[in-house]
Amino acid sequence: MDPWTDIHHVQLQKQDSERPNHVLFGSDDFQPKGYLAYSANGTVQGKVVYGNYGRPQDLDVVQKKNIEMKGCVMLLRAGRVSFAQQVANAAGRGASAVLIYPDPQDFRYEPQTELYGHVHLGSGDPYTPGFPSFEKTQFPPTKSSGLPTIPAQTITAQTAATIIRNIAGPEVDASFKGGIPGVTYRLGGVENITVEVNNVLVKTEIHNVFGVIKGYVDPDRYVVLGAQRDAWGRGYARATVGTTLLIELAKAVHEMVEKDGFKPRRSLVFASWSAGEYGSVGSTEWLEAYMSSLDKKAFTYISLDGAVMGRGSFIASASPLLQSLLESTMKGVINPVGSGTVYDMMGGTNWEKNTLRPMSMEDPAYPFLAFSGVPSVSFHFISPNTEAYPYYGTSLDNMDHLSYQTNQRTGQIAVLAGQFAGQMALRLVHDHLLSLDVSKYSTTITGSVVQLYRRISQLSQSGKLENVSPKWLNDARGSFQRSAASLKSAIDNTDLSKPEACRILNDRIMAVEHTLLSPYVVPQHTPFRHLLLGRGPHTLAAIAETTDMEQLRVQLALATWTLQGCADAMAENIWDIDNEI
Repeated sequence: MDPWTDIHHVQLQKQDSERPNHVLFGSDDFQPKGYLAYSANGTVQGKVVYGNYGRPQDLDVVQKKNIEMKGCVMLLRAGRVSFAQQVANAAGRGASAVLIYPDPQDFRYEPQTELYGHVHLGSGDPYTPGFPSFEKTQFPPTKSSGLPTIPAQTITAQTAATIIRNIAGPEVDASFKGGIPGVTYRLGGVENITVEVNNVLVKTEIHNVFGVIKGYVDPDRYVVLGAQRDAWGRGYARATVGTTLLIELAKAVHEMVEKDGFKPRRSLVFASWSAGEYGSVGSTEWLEAYMSSLDKKAFTYISLDGAVMGRGSFIASASPLLQSLLESTMKGVINPVGSGTVYDMMGGTNWEKNTLRPMSMEDPAYPFLAFSGVPSVSFHFISPNTEAYPYYGTSLDNMDHLSYQTNQRTGQIAVLAGQFAGQMALRLVHDHLLSLDVSKYSTTITGSVVQLYRRISQLSQSGKLENVSPKWLNDARGSFQRSAASLKSAIDNTDLSKPEACRILNDRIMAVEHTLLSPYVVPQHTPFRHLLLGRGPHTLAAIAETTDMEQLRVQLALATWTLQGCADAMAENIWDIDNEI
Protein backbone atom coordinates (compact mmCIF):
# COMPACT_ATOMS: atom_id res chain seq x y z
CA MET A 1 0.00 0.00 0.00
CA ASP A 2 1.32 3.43 -0.95
CA PRO A 3 0.75 6.11 1.75
CA TRP A 4 1.02 9.88 1.44
CA THR A 5 0.04 13.03 3.34
CA ASP A 6 -1.82 16.13 2.17
CA ILE A 7 -1.02 19.29 4.18
CA HIS A 8 -3.20 22.39 4.43
CA HIS A 9 -2.91 25.59 6.48
CA VAL A 10 -6.37 26.54 7.69
CA GLN A 11 -8.04 29.02 10.01
CA LEU A 12 -9.69 27.27 12.96
CA GLN A 13 -11.63 29.33 15.48
CA LYS A 14 -10.90 28.47 19.10
CA GLN A 15 -11.61 29.90 22.52
CA ASP A 16 -9.39 32.68 23.84
CA SER A 17 -7.68 31.33 26.94
CA GLU A 18 -7.20 34.85 28.30
CA ARG A 19 -10.67 36.24 27.51
CA PRO A 20 -13.40 33.68 28.21
CA ASN A 21 -16.86 34.03 26.73
CA HIS A 22 -19.60 35.36 29.04
CA VAL A 23 -23.38 35.24 29.38
CA LEU A 24 -24.71 37.89 31.79
CA PHE A 25 -28.26 37.55 33.07
CA GLY A 26 -29.43 39.54 36.08
CA SER A 27 -26.76 39.17 38.72
CA ASP A 28 -25.37 35.96 37.19
CA ASP A 29 -22.17 35.89 35.13
CA PHE A 30 -21.91 32.55 33.36
CA GLN A 31 -18.62 31.52 31.70
CA PRO A 32 -19.41 28.49 29.52
CA LYS A 33 -16.58 26.12 28.65
CA GLY A 34 -18.24 24.92 25.45
CA TYR A 35 -18.33 27.11 22.36
CA LEU A 36 -19.35 27.34 18.70
CA ALA A 37 -16.50 27.70 16.22
CA TYR A 38 -16.81 30.43 13.58
CA SER A 39 -19.25 32.49 15.64
CA ALA A 40 -19.09 36.22 15.12
CA ASN A 41 -17.29 37.96 17.97
CA GLY A 42 -18.58 40.84 20.05
CA THR A 43 -20.74 41.85 23.00
CA VAL A 44 -24.49 42.03 22.47
CA GLN A 45 -27.34 42.94 24.82
CA GLY A 46 -30.98 42.30 24.02
CA LYS A 47 -34.27 40.89 25.26
CA VAL A 48 -34.03 37.13 25.65
CA VAL A 49 -36.60 35.27 23.51
CA TYR A 50 -37.17 31.52 23.61
CA GLY A 51 -37.54 30.07 20.09
CA ASN A 52 -37.75 26.30 20.63
CA TYR A 53 -35.43 24.64 18.03
CA GLY A 54 -35.09 27.75 15.89
CA ARG A 55 -36.65 26.17 12.82
CA PRO A 56 -38.61 28.47 10.48
CA GLN A 57 -41.90 27.06 11.76
CA ASP A 58 -40.81 27.69 15.37
CA LEU A 59 -39.93 31.30 14.66
CA ASP A 60 -43.22 31.74 12.83
CA VAL A 61 -44.97 30.81 16.11
CA VAL A 62 -42.93 33.40 18.01
CA GLN A 63 -43.78 36.04 15.42
CA LYS A 64 -47.51 35.25 15.57
CA LYS A 65 -47.39 35.75 19.34
CA ASN A 66 -46.19 39.33 18.64
CA ILE A 67 -42.84 38.79 20.34
CA GLU A 68 -40.27 41.22 18.96
CA MET A 69 -37.32 39.30 17.52
CA LYS A 70 -35.38 42.21 16.05
CA GLY A 71 -32.36 42.83 18.28
CA CYS A 72 -33.25 39.98 20.64
CA VAL A 73 -30.98 37.27 22.01
CA MET A 74 -32.57 34.02 20.85
CA LEU A 75 -32.49 31.09 23.29
CA LEU A 76 -32.80 27.78 21.44
CA ARG A 77 -32.66 24.15 22.39
CA ALA A 78 -30.25 21.94 20.43
CA GLY A 79 -31.52 19.37 17.97
CA ARG A 80 -33.68 18.86 14.87
CA VAL A 81 -31.45 21.15 12.77
CA SER A 82 -27.76 22.04 12.89
CA PHE A 83 -26.25 24.80 15.01
CA ALA A 84 -25.39 26.67 11.81
CA GLN A 85 -28.97 26.50 10.55
CA GLN A 86 -30.31 27.64 13.92
CA VAL A 87 -28.06 30.70 13.93
CA ALA A 88 -28.81 31.54 10.29
CA ASN A 89 -32.56 31.25 10.92
CA ALA A 90 -32.37 33.49 13.99
CA ALA A 91 -30.23 36.08 12.20
CA GLY A 92 -32.75 36.07 9.36
CA ARG A 93 -35.44 37.20 11.82
CA GLY A 94 -33.28 40.02 13.17
CA ALA A 95 -31.83 38.40 16.29
CA SER A 96 -28.58 39.93 17.52
CA ALA A 97 -27.18 36.78 19.19
CA VAL A 98 -28.06 33.12 19.80
CA LEU A 99 -27.71 30.86 22.84
CA ILE A 100 -28.12 27.09 22.38
CA TYR A 101 -28.54 24.51 25.14
CA PRO A 102 -29.32 20.77 25.43
CA ASP A 103 -32.83 20.37 26.81
CA PRO A 104 -33.40 17.32 29.07
CA GLN A 105 -36.38 16.35 26.90
CA ASP A 106 -33.99 15.74 23.99
CA PHE A 107 -30.73 14.81 25.71
CA ARG A 108 -30.16 12.71 28.81
CA TYR A 109 -27.16 14.67 30.01
CA GLU A 110 -26.04 15.88 33.38
CA PRO A 111 -27.21 19.53 33.75
CA GLN A 112 -23.60 20.77 33.59
CA THR A 113 -22.73 19.06 30.27
CA GLU A 114 -21.11 21.46 27.80
CA LEU A 115 -21.81 21.52 24.05
CA TYR A 116 -19.27 22.08 21.26
CA GLY A 117 -19.79 22.57 17.55
CA HIS A 118 -19.48 25.03 14.68
CA VAL A 119 -21.84 27.52 13.03
CA HIS A 120 -20.38 27.80 9.52
CA LEU A 121 -23.25 27.15 7.10
CA GLY A 122 -20.95 25.32 4.75
CA SER A 123 -17.86 23.11 4.84
CA GLY A 124 -14.12 23.59 4.68
CA ASP A 125 -12.03 26.55 5.79
CA PRO A 126 -14.50 29.48 5.61
CA TYR A 127 -11.62 31.89 4.96
CA THR A 128 -10.66 30.17 1.69
CA PRO A 129 -14.10 29.40 0.24
CA GLY A 130 -14.00 27.48 -3.03
CA PHE A 131 -10.20 27.23 -3.16
CA PRO A 132 -7.60 25.24 -1.18
CA SER A 133 -5.80 26.40 1.96
CA PHE A 134 -2.28 25.76 0.75
CA GLU A 135 0.53 27.76 2.33
CA LYS A 136 1.77 29.40 -0.87
CA THR A 137 -1.46 30.24 -2.66
CA GLN A 138 -1.97 33.96 -3.22
CA PHE A 139 -5.73 34.37 -3.08
CA PRO A 140 -6.92 37.73 -1.72
CA PRO A 141 -8.48 37.77 1.77
CA THR A 142 -12.09 36.64 1.63
CA LYS A 143 -14.60 34.64 3.63
CA SER A 144 -17.49 32.27 3.10
CA SER A 145 -21.00 33.64 2.70
CA GLY A 146 -22.01 30.94 5.19
CA LEU A 147 -20.25 32.59 8.14
CA PRO A 148 -22.71 33.96 10.72
CA THR A 149 -22.97 37.69 11.28
CA ILE A 150 -24.07 37.44 14.92
CA PRO A 151 -22.48 35.93 18.06
CA ALA A 152 -23.50 32.40 19.00
CA GLN A 153 -22.68 30.48 22.17
CA THR A 154 -23.64 27.19 23.76
CA ILE A 155 -24.73 27.01 27.40
CA THR A 156 -25.52 24.13 29.72
CA ALA A 157 -29.01 22.99 30.64
CA GLN A 158 -28.31 24.26 34.14
CA THR A 159 -27.62 27.78 32.84
CA ALA A 160 -30.65 27.59 30.54
CA ALA A 161 -32.85 26.65 33.50
CA THR A 162 -31.84 29.85 35.31
CA ILE A 163 -32.69 31.92 32.25
CA ILE A 164 -36.00 30.21 31.42
CA ARG A 165 -37.10 30.38 35.05
CA ASN A 166 -36.87 34.18 34.90
CA ILE A 167 -37.58 34.85 31.25
CA ALA A 168 -41.14 36.22 31.73
CA GLY A 169 -43.51 36.73 28.81
CA PRO A 170 -46.42 34.54 27.64
CA GLU A 171 -46.46 30.80 28.24
CA VAL A 172 -45.51 28.59 25.31
CA ASP A 173 -47.64 26.08 23.43
CA ALA A 174 -47.22 22.38 24.11
CA SER A 175 -44.80 21.89 21.18
CA PHE A 176 -42.38 24.38 22.73
CA LYS A 177 -42.29 22.82 26.19
CA GLY A 178 -39.04 21.17 27.13
CA GLY A 179 -38.05 18.92 30.01
CA ILE A 180 -36.33 21.18 32.54
CA PRO A 181 -38.02 20.21 35.84
CA GLY A 182 -39.92 22.84 37.81
CA VAL A 183 -39.81 25.42 35.03
CA THR A 184 -42.65 27.11 33.17
CA TYR A 185 -41.50 27.66 29.61
CA ARG A 186 -42.25 31.18 28.37
CA LEU A 187 -41.46 33.10 25.19
CA GLY A 188 -39.74 36.00 26.94
CA GLY A 189 -39.15 39.30 25.19
CA VAL A 190 -39.04 41.11 28.56
CA GLU A 191 -35.72 40.57 30.36
CA ASN A 192 -32.31 41.71 29.07
CA ILE A 193 -29.38 39.36 28.63
CA THR A 194 -25.81 40.01 27.46
CA VAL A 195 -23.70 37.66 25.36
CA GLU A 196 -19.96 38.19 24.96
CA VAL A 197 -17.99 36.03 22.50
CA ASN A 198 -14.19 36.40 22.28
CA ASN A 199 -13.11 33.46 20.11
CA VAL A 200 -9.86 33.73 18.14
CA LEU A 201 -8.76 32.46 14.73
CA VAL A 202 -5.72 30.19 14.87
CA LYS A 203 -3.77 29.35 11.73
CA THR A 204 -3.33 25.60 11.93
CA GLU A 205 -1.43 23.05 9.87
CA ILE A 206 -3.61 20.00 9.27
CA HIS A 207 -2.66 16.66 7.74
CA ASN A 208 -4.93 14.38 5.73
CA VAL A 209 -3.38 10.90 5.54
CA PHE A 210 -3.98 8.53 2.62
CA GLY A 211 -3.22 5.04 1.44
CA VAL A 212 -4.01 3.47 -1.92
CA ILE A 213 -4.39 -0.04 -3.28
CA LYS A 214 -3.98 0.38 -7.00
CA GLY A 215 -6.26 -1.25 -9.53
CA TYR A 216 -4.98 -3.61 -12.19
CA VAL A 217 -7.17 -2.57 -15.14
CA ASP A 218 -8.28 1.02 -14.50
CA PRO A 219 -5.93 2.30 -11.77
CA ASP A 220 -6.93 5.89 -12.55
CA ARG A 221 -10.50 5.22 -11.44
CA TYR A 222 -11.00 4.95 -7.70
CA VAL A 223 -13.36 4.60 -4.76
CA VAL A 224 -12.53 6.72 -1.71
CA LEU A 225 -13.31 5.43 1.79
CA GLY A 226 -12.89 8.06 4.48
CA ALA A 227 -13.24 8.86 8.17
CA GLN A 228 -12.41 11.88 10.33
CA ARG A 229 -9.99 11.31 13.18
CA ASP A 230 -10.57 14.43 15.32
CA ALA A 231 -13.28 15.11 17.90
CA TRP A 232 -14.25 17.75 20.47
CA GLY A 233 -13.86 15.29 23.34
CA ARG A 234 -12.95 11.63 23.36
CA GLY A 235 -14.95 11.15 20.17
CA TYR A 236 -15.39 7.41 20.47
CA ALA A 237 -18.39 7.19 18.12
CA ARG A 238 -17.44 10.31 16.17
CA ALA A 239 -13.86 9.41 15.31
CA THR A 240 -12.45 6.27 16.95
CA VAL A 241 -14.83 3.72 15.43
CA GLY A 242 -14.70 5.18 11.93
CA THR A 243 -10.90 5.45 11.96
CA THR A 244 -10.63 1.87 13.23
CA LEU A 245 -12.90 0.66 10.44
CA LEU A 246 -10.82 2.56 7.90
CA ILE A 247 -7.57 0.97 9.06
CA GLU A 248 -9.01 -2.54 9.33
CA LEU A 249 -10.58 -2.34 5.86
CA ALA A 250 -7.28 -1.16 4.39
CA LYS A 251 -5.46 -4.03 6.08
CA ALA A 252 -8.06 -6.58 4.95
CA VAL A 253 -8.03 -5.54 1.30
CA HIS A 254 -4.22 -5.33 1.30
CA GLU A 255 -4.09 -8.89 2.63
CA MET A 256 -6.56 -10.02 -0.06
CA VAL A 257 -4.23 -8.62 -2.70
CA GLU A 258 -0.94 -9.83 -1.21
CA LYS A 259 -1.98 -13.28 0.04
CA ASP A 260 -5.13 -14.28 -1.82
CA GLY A 261 -4.31 -12.96 -5.27
CA PHE A 262 -7.21 -10.50 -5.43
CA LYS A 263 -6.77 -8.05 -8.30
CA PRO A 264 -9.22 -5.14 -8.14
CA ARG A 265 -9.97 -3.60 -11.50
CA ARG A 266 -9.97 -0.10 -10.01
CA SER A 267 -8.15 1.55 -7.13
CA LEU A 268 -9.21 2.02 -3.52
CA VAL A 269 -8.11 5.17 -1.68
CA PHE A 270 -8.30 5.17 2.13
CA ALA A 271 -8.47 8.68 3.62
CA SER A 272 -8.12 9.86 7.22
CA TRP A 273 -9.41 13.42 7.45
CA SER A 274 -8.33 16.15 9.84
CA ALA A 275 -10.42 19.00 11.31
CA GLY A 276 -13.73 17.27 10.62
CA GLU A 277 -15.38 18.79 13.69
CA TYR A 278 -14.99 22.28 12.25
CA GLY A 279 -17.15 21.40 9.25
CA SER A 280 -15.37 18.71 7.19
CA VAL A 281 -12.41 21.08 6.80
CA GLY A 282 -9.77 18.53 5.85
CA SER A 283 -11.83 16.66 3.28
CA THR A 284 -13.27 19.82 1.72
CA GLU A 285 -9.82 21.38 1.32
CA TRP A 286 -8.69 18.21 -0.47
CA LEU A 287 -11.70 18.39 -2.78
CA GLU A 288 -11.00 22.06 -3.51
CA ALA A 289 -7.32 21.34 -4.18
CA TYR A 290 -7.90 18.56 -6.70
CA MET A 291 -11.28 19.51 -8.12
CA SER A 292 -10.16 19.38 -11.75
CA SER A 293 -9.05 15.75 -11.58
CA LEU A 294 -11.37 14.20 -9.01
CA ASP A 295 -14.47 14.56 -11.17
CA LYS A 296 -12.83 12.39 -13.84
CA LYS A 297 -11.31 9.80 -11.53
CA ALA A 298 -13.11 9.45 -8.17
CA PHE A 299 -16.44 7.79 -8.85
CA THR A 300 -17.69 7.02 -5.32
CA TYR A 301 -17.13 8.21 -1.76
CA ILE A 302 -18.05 5.93 1.16
CA SER A 303 -18.15 7.70 4.53
CA LEU A 304 -17.32 5.63 7.62
CA ASP A 305 -18.13 8.45 10.04
CA GLY A 306 -20.81 7.50 12.54
CA ALA A 307 -21.15 4.01 11.06
CA VAL A 308 -21.90 2.67 14.56
CA MET A 309 -24.35 4.71 16.65
CA GLY A 310 -26.51 1.99 18.18
CA ARG A 311 -28.21 -1.33 17.57
CA GLY A 312 -31.57 -2.35 16.17
CA SER A 313 -32.02 -0.06 13.17
CA PHE A 314 -30.22 1.26 10.11
CA ILE A 315 -30.35 4.55 8.20
CA ALA A 316 -28.44 5.82 5.19
CA SER A 317 -28.09 8.79 2.88
CA ALA A 318 -26.93 8.29 -0.68
CA SER A 319 -26.85 9.63 -4.20
CA PRO A 320 -29.64 8.01 -6.21
CA LEU A 321 -26.88 6.38 -8.27
CA LEU A 322 -25.86 4.31 -5.22
CA GLN A 323 -29.29 3.32 -3.94
CA SER A 324 -29.46 0.02 -5.83
CA LEU A 325 -26.01 -0.94 -4.52
CA LEU A 326 -27.13 0.06 -1.03
CA GLU A 327 -30.16 -2.23 -1.34
CA SER A 328 -28.16 -5.23 -2.58
CA THR A 329 -25.58 -4.73 0.19
CA MET A 330 -28.33 -4.64 2.82
CA LYS A 331 -29.43 -8.03 1.49
CA GLY A 332 -25.92 -9.40 1.95
CA VAL A 333 -25.20 -8.33 5.55
CA ILE A 334 -26.78 -10.19 8.45
CA ASN A 335 -29.29 -8.62 10.82
CA PRO A 336 -27.44 -7.67 14.04
CA VAL A 337 -30.51 -8.20 16.26
CA GLY A 338 -32.26 -11.24 14.81
CA SER A 339 -32.58 -13.56 11.86
CA GLY A 340 -32.29 -12.57 8.23
CA THR A 341 -30.43 -9.56 6.87
CA VAL A 342 -30.26 -5.80 7.35
CA TYR A 343 -32.70 -5.60 4.44
CA ASP A 344 -35.19 -7.75 6.39
CA MET A 345 -34.61 -5.72 9.57
CA MET A 346 -35.59 -2.56 7.71
CA GLY A 347 -38.86 -3.89 6.33
CA GLY A 348 -37.83 -5.71 3.17
CA THR A 349 -39.58 -4.09 0.22
CA ASN A 350 -40.30 -1.03 2.40
CA TRP A 351 -36.59 -0.48 3.02
CA GLU A 352 -36.42 2.87 1.18
CA LYS A 353 -39.07 4.48 3.36
CA ASN A 354 -37.56 3.10 6.56
CA THR A 355 -33.90 3.62 5.69
CA LEU A 356 -33.21 6.47 3.28
CA ARG A 357 -32.75 10.00 4.61
CA PRO A 358 -31.91 13.18 2.69
CA MET A 359 -28.19 13.90 2.92
CA SER A 360 -27.76 16.95 5.16
CA MET A 361 -25.07 19.61 4.89
CA GLU A 362 -23.56 18.29 8.15
CA ASP A 363 -23.02 14.83 6.66
CA PRO A 364 -19.28 14.34 6.00
CA ALA A 365 -20.21 12.82 2.62
CA TYR A 366 -22.15 15.92 1.54
CA PRO A 367 -19.23 18.00 0.16
CA PHE A 368 -18.24 15.08 -2.06
CA LEU A 369 -21.74 14.86 -3.50
CA ALA A 370 -22.95 18.47 -3.65
CA PHE A 371 -19.64 20.31 -4.10
CA SER A 372 -17.59 17.88 -6.22
CA GLY A 373 -20.25 15.75 -7.89
CA VAL A 374 -18.87 12.44 -6.61
CA PRO A 375 -21.61 9.87 -5.90
CA SER A 376 -21.52 9.43 -2.12
CA VAL A 377 -23.04 7.35 0.65
CA SER A 378 -23.07 7.42 4.44
CA PHE A 379 -24.71 4.75 6.59
CA HIS A 380 -25.38 4.26 10.29
CA PHE A 381 -26.29 1.30 12.46
CA ILE A 382 -28.42 3.12 15.02
CA SER A 383 -30.93 2.58 17.83
CA PRO A 384 -34.62 2.39 16.84
CA ASN A 385 -36.63 5.61 16.68
CA THR A 386 -33.55 7.83 16.66
CA GLU A 387 -32.02 9.93 13.90
CA ALA A 388 -28.68 10.97 15.42
CA TYR A 389 -26.14 9.98 18.01
CA PRO A 390 -27.00 11.93 21.18
CA TYR A 391 -23.47 12.40 22.57
CA TYR A 392 -21.76 14.07 19.61
CA GLY A 393 -20.08 17.36 20.52
CA THR A 394 -19.80 16.54 24.23
CA SER A 395 -17.34 14.91 26.63
CA LEU A 396 -19.83 12.03 26.87
CA ASP A 397 -18.89 10.53 23.47
CA ASN A 398 -16.96 7.69 25.06
CA MET A 399 -16.76 3.91 24.98
CA ASP A 400 -19.25 3.38 27.80
CA HIS A 401 -22.03 5.42 26.21
CA LEU A 402 -21.61 3.74 22.83
CA SER A 403 -21.61 0.36 24.54
CA TYR A 404 -24.90 1.30 26.17
CA GLN A 405 -26.37 2.34 22.81
CA THR A 406 -25.29 -0.96 21.21
CA ASN A 407 -26.37 -3.07 24.20
CA GLN A 408 -22.71 -4.00 24.87
CA ARG A 409 -22.24 -5.18 21.28
CA THR A 410 -20.15 -2.37 19.81
CA GLY A 411 -17.56 -4.80 18.45
CA GLN A 412 -20.19 -6.96 16.75
CA ILE A 413 -21.89 -3.98 15.12
CA ALA A 414 -18.52 -2.55 14.04
CA VAL A 415 -17.70 -5.82 12.27
CA LEU A 416 -21.01 -5.62 10.38
CA ALA A 417 -20.34 -1.98 9.50
CA GLY A 418 -16.95 -2.98 8.13
CA GLN A 419 -18.54 -5.77 6.11
CA PHE A 420 -21.14 -3.35 4.77
CA ALA A 421 -18.60 -0.77 3.61
CA GLY A 422 -16.26 -3.48 2.34
CA GLN A 423 -18.91 -5.19 0.24
CA MET A 424 -19.93 -1.91 -1.39
CA ALA A 425 -16.32 -0.97 -2.10
CA LEU A 426 -15.38 -4.35 -3.54
CA ARG A 427 -18.38 -4.39 -5.85
CA LEU A 428 -17.45 -0.93 -7.10
CA VAL A 429 -13.81 -1.75 -7.82
CA HIS A 430 -14.23 -5.36 -9.01
CA ASP A 431 -17.33 -5.54 -11.25
CA HIS A 432 -16.77 -4.86 -14.95
CA LEU A 433 -19.61 -2.32 -14.96
CA LEU A 434 -19.76 0.36 -12.27
CA SER A 435 -22.46 -0.37 -9.71
CA LEU A 436 -24.08 3.03 -10.27
CA ASP A 437 -27.74 2.87 -11.30
CA VAL A 438 -28.55 5.81 -13.61
CA SER A 439 -32.23 4.86 -13.78
CA LYS A 440 -32.67 5.79 -10.11
CA TYR A 441 -32.10 9.44 -10.98
CA SER A 442 -35.09 9.50 -13.32
CA THR A 443 -37.52 9.32 -10.40
CA THR A 444 -35.69 12.05 -8.47
CA ILE A 445 -35.53 14.37 -11.47
CA THR A 446 -39.16 13.77 -12.44
CA GLY A 447 -40.37 14.61 -8.92
CA SER A 448 -38.43 17.89 -8.85
CA VAL A 449 -39.48 18.89 -12.37
CA VAL A 450 -43.16 18.14 -11.71
CA GLN A 451 -43.09 20.30 -8.57
CA LEU A 452 -41.54 23.20 -10.48
CA TYR A 453 -43.85 22.69 -13.47
CA ARG A 454 -46.90 23.07 -11.23
CA ARG A 455 -45.47 26.17 -9.57
CA ILE A 456 -44.81 27.88 -12.90
CA SER A 457 -48.26 26.95 -14.20
CA GLN A 458 -49.89 28.44 -11.08
CA LEU A 459 -47.89 31.66 -11.37
CA SER A 460 -48.71 31.96 -15.08
CA GLN A 461 -52.43 31.44 -14.49
CA SER A 462 -52.43 34.08 -11.74
CA GLY A 463 -50.70 36.59 -14.00
CA LYS A 464 -47.65 36.92 -11.74
CA LEU A 465 -45.38 35.33 -14.34
CA GLU A 466 -45.50 36.05 -18.05
CA ASN A 467 -43.78 34.59 -21.11
CA VAL A 468 -42.16 31.76 -19.16
CA SER A 469 -42.86 28.13 -19.99
CA PRO A 470 -41.81 25.02 -18.08
CA LYS A 471 -41.91 23.07 -21.35
CA TRP A 472 -38.17 23.32 -21.99
CA LEU A 473 -37.30 22.01 -18.54
CA ASN A 474 -39.67 19.12 -19.11
CA ASP A 475 -38.01 18.48 -22.47
CA ALA A 476 -34.63 18.35 -20.74
CA ARG A 477 -36.08 15.80 -18.32
CA GLY A 478 -37.25 13.77 -21.31
CA SER A 479 -33.76 13.98 -22.82
CA PHE A 480 -32.29 12.64 -19.59
CA GLN A 481 -34.66 9.68 -19.58
CA ARG A 482 -33.95 8.88 -23.23
CA SER A 483 -30.20 9.10 -22.61
CA ALA A 484 -30.55 6.79 -19.62
CA ALA A 485 -32.54 4.32 -21.73
CA SER A 486 -29.96 4.53 -24.51
CA LEU A 487 -27.19 3.86 -22.01
CA LYS A 488 -29.03 0.81 -20.66
CA SER A 489 -29.50 -0.51 -24.19
CA ALA A 490 -25.79 -0.06 -24.86
CA ILE A 491 -24.96 -1.95 -21.65
CA ASP A 492 -27.30 -4.80 -22.59
CA ASN A 493 -25.68 -5.11 -26.02
CA THR A 494 -22.03 -4.82 -25.03
CA ASP A 495 -19.55 -7.56 -24.19
CA LEU A 496 -18.50 -6.31 -20.77
CA SER A 497 -15.41 -8.53 -20.75
CA LYS A 498 -13.80 -6.20 -23.30
CA PRO A 499 -11.91 -3.56 -21.26
CA GLU A 500 -12.15 -0.69 -23.74
CA ALA A 501 -15.88 -1.15 -24.38
CA CYS A 502 -16.52 -1.40 -20.64
CA ARG A 503 -14.48 1.73 -19.92
CA ILE A 504 -16.46 3.74 -22.48
CA LEU A 505 -19.72 2.73 -20.78
CA ASN A 506 -18.33 3.49 -17.34
CA ASP A 507 -17.20 6.93 -18.50
CA ARG A 508 -20.77 7.67 -19.56
CA ILE A 509 -22.06 6.54 -16.17
CA MET A 510 -19.45 8.59 -14.30
CA ALA A 511 -20.49 11.74 -16.16
CA VAL A 512 -23.96 11.84 -14.60
CA GLU A 513 -23.31 13.12 -11.07
CA HIS A 514 -20.68 15.67 -11.99
CA THR A 515 -22.71 17.19 -14.82
CA LEU A 516 -25.59 17.80 -12.40
CA LEU A 517 -23.38 20.48 -10.81
CA SER A 518 -24.45 23.89 -12.05
CA PRO A 519 -21.64 25.54 -14.06
CA TYR A 520 -23.34 28.92 -13.59
CA VAL A 521 -22.65 29.54 -9.88
CA VAL A 522 -19.50 30.72 -8.11
CA PRO A 523 -18.19 28.20 -5.53
CA GLN A 524 -17.11 31.05 -3.26
CA HIS A 525 -20.73 32.08 -2.76
CA THR A 526 -22.61 28.89 -3.66
CA PRO A 527 -20.30 25.93 -3.05
CA PHE A 528 -22.94 23.20 -3.14
CA ARG A 529 -23.66 23.40 -6.84
CA HIS A 530 -25.71 20.23 -7.32
CA LEU A 531 -28.91 20.97 -9.21
CA LEU A 532 -31.01 18.54 -7.18
CA LEU A 533 -29.13 17.91 -3.95
CA GLY A 534 -27.24 21.18 -3.46
CA ARG A 535 -28.08 24.35 -1.62
CA GLY A 536 -28.72 27.76 -3.18
CA PRO A 537 -30.98 29.64 -5.60
CA HIS A 538 -29.89 27.45 -8.53
CA THR A 539 -31.52 24.24 -7.23
CA LEU A 540 -34.84 23.07 -8.63
CA ALA A 541 -36.31 23.12 -5.11
CA ALA A 542 -35.26 26.75 -4.56
CA ILE A 543 -36.59 27.82 -7.97
CA ALA A 544 -39.95 26.28 -7.10
CA GLU A 545 -40.12 28.32 -3.88
CA THR A 546 -38.77 31.73 -4.93
CA THR A 547 -41.07 34.75 -4.97
CA ASP A 548 -38.68 36.76 -7.15
CA MET A 549 -40.07 36.35 -10.68
CA GLU A 550 -36.95 37.67 -12.40
CA GLN A 551 -34.77 35.27 -10.46
CA LEU A 552 -37.14 32.45 -11.32
CA ARG A 553 -36.89 33.30 -15.00
CA VAL A 554 -33.08 33.35 -15.01
CA GLN A 555 -32.55 30.33 -12.77
CA LEU A 556 -35.08 28.26 -14.72
CA ALA A 557 -33.15 28.85 -17.94
CA LEU A 558 -29.83 27.93 -16.30
CA ALA A 559 -31.29 24.85 -14.61
CA THR A 560 -32.77 23.69 -17.91
CA TRP A 561 -29.38 23.81 -19.61
CA THR A 562 -27.68 22.12 -16.65
CA LEU A 563 -30.10 19.21 -16.87
CA GLN A 564 -29.83 19.08 -20.64
CA GLY A 565 -26.06 19.08 -20.32
CA CYS A 566 -26.26 16.06 -18.02
CA ALA A 567 -28.38 14.24 -20.60
CA ASP A 568 -25.92 15.16 -23.35
CA ALA A 569 -22.97 13.91 -21.29
CA MET A 570 -24.50 10.44 -21.18
CA ALA A 571 -24.46 10.20 -24.98
CA GLU A 572 -21.68 8.07 -26.43
CA ASN A 573 -20.77 10.58 -29.13
CA ILE A 574 -21.63 14.20 -29.82
CA TRP A 575 -23.54 13.17 -32.94
CA ASP A 576 -25.73 10.91 -30.78
CA ILE A 577 -26.98 13.76 -28.61
CA ASP A 578 -30.77 13.90 -28.27
CA ASN A 579 -31.43 17.62 -27.93
CA GLU A 580 -34.93 18.90 -28.63
CA ILE A 581 -34.47 22.30 -27.03
